[in-house]
Amino acid sequence: MGRFVYSMNVSLDLRIEQVPGDNGAGEWLRITEELHREANAQTRELALIVHGRVLYETMEEYWPRAPADASLPDYMREYGEIWLATPKVLVSRTRHSADHHTRIIGGDDAIEQLAALRAGTDGTIAVGGAALATQLLRAGLLDELLLFTHPTVLGFGRPLFDDYDRPIDLELLEQRTFPQGVTMSRYAFRDESEADPC
Repeated sequence: MGRFVYSMNVSLDLRIEQVPGDNGAGEWLRITEELHREANAQTRELALIVHGRVLYETMEEYWPRAPADASLPDYMREYGEIWLATPKVLVSRTRHSADHHTRIIGGDDAIEQLAALRAGTDGTIAVGGAALATQLLRAGLLDELLLFTHPTVLGFGRPLFDDYDRPIDLELLEQRTFPQGVTMSRYAFRDESEADPC
């Protein structure tokens, strides 16, 4: 069985974008070469990437051109190559076609299809997009949360999750620091059936 890991750059107040369409590409991010190379390494190990439509369209607009862009540093060109080569799933009700090793899941049973995908996949499945991650969280399908926290308070903008009506208990699995004050934290979602009743 695979593991759904919601991976995202966030501000200290857990915002993932400051304005609509930012999608983690805002000026508030402090993405150094070391941090980017870590992202490259993690992406290279993925079995699959699952994106919501908004984030997918941001990615497909930029990364397919990156490997051939000589103005970009090598680690960014490398990420473009990794993204292109990694199998992807686009979750969308409105898109009916996609390139770059991407298949589409849509319709009213999308979460059930994703549950079956998780059950039939070996390895890590990256999840991108707040709406999609929130739906997976509500369905009890998110396994881990991987946050790259940047030392900025945005004060407004898109939150990490949409509205959620109960506390979420997490276990810290790993933490690392990167230049310019960025912290990587990896958490496991605790199984509520195993939670201490006290």
